[in-house]
Amino acid sequence: MTSFWLFLSKVFKWTFGFFDSFGNVLNWILFIVCCVLFTYWCYVLVVTLGGDKDKDYYSPTEGKNPYYDPKIYKKEG
Repeated sequence: MTSFWLFLSKVFKWTFGFFDSFGNVLNWILFIVCCVLFTYWCYVLVVTLGGDKDKDYYSPTEGKNPYYDPKIYKKEG
């Protein structure tokens, strides 16, 4: 019976070591993925949206918003 408990102890020690190692590997994988996403986000902000490129944007609905048209909402009375 003692050999069974010693074997079980070795199994528990091995599983805790495995989870510790796997957690460390998973942590590094997630860290690298987050670094790549952050770098891509910075790239989009700086290259795609930076340099006053928003001034070249043309809004097809600018000035055509009927919610604030004074002809619709004039005071009666």
